[in-house]
Amino acid sequence: MKLYIKNMVCDRCIMMVKSELEKFGLHPLTVELGMTNVDRELSAEEKKQLNERLEKPGFKLIDDKKTRLIESIKTTIIELIQNPANLPKMTFSEHLSEKYHQEYSSLSKLFSEEEGVTIEHFVIAQRIERVKKLLVIDEFSLSQIALQLNYSSVSHLSKQFKKVTGVTPTRFKTITNKH
Repeated sequence: MKLYIKNMVCDRCIMMVKSELEKFGLHPLTVELGMTNVDRELSAEEKKQLNERLEKPGFKLIDDKKTRLIESIKTTIIELIQNPANLPKMTFSEHLSEKYHQEYSSLSKLFSEEEGVTIEHFVIAQRIERVKKLLVIDEFSLSQIALQLNYSSVSHLSKQFKKVTGVTPTRFKTITNKH
C-alpha cells in the first residue's frame, strides 16, 4: 500500500519515517521523499493512529490528490537541487510542466495557494539551503558551488544568498566555522 507523507525533505526524514513505521508494526518496502510503500493495507483507524504518530516529528499522511501533487513538486525540486548532476538543462518551470503534464501557470497557482509561497521562492530557498550545506562542508569554493547549482555567476549567488539569509556567503561561513 502506498502512503503519501507531507514534510519529508531530506535523508534524515526518510530515516525518521522508516523508524516510526517500524515502531508502528509496519514493514516498509520502500521509503522515499514524500512516499512509502508498506506491505499491507491499513484500516481507517490504523491510518489515523499512524498519522498521529507521524505528526509528532512534523510529518503528516496525505490523502487528497491536490496535496499529493504539491508534495510531489516539492520533492522533485528538492531531489534536483540535492543531486546537481540531475539538474535538467531546462528551467524548473519547463521541467515541472513536462513531468506533470500540466501548464506551469496552473501548477504555480495551485502551489502558491496551498503553500503561501511561489514555486520560484521555494526553489530559491532550497538552493540557498544547499549552498549553506556546501559552505559548511567546506569542500568547494563559492565559484564551484555557483557552477554546481546553475547560478549564472558567483555575484548572483551571493546577492541571492544575502537577500535570503541577511549575510553574505563569506560571513555565513565565518560564523559557522566559529561555532
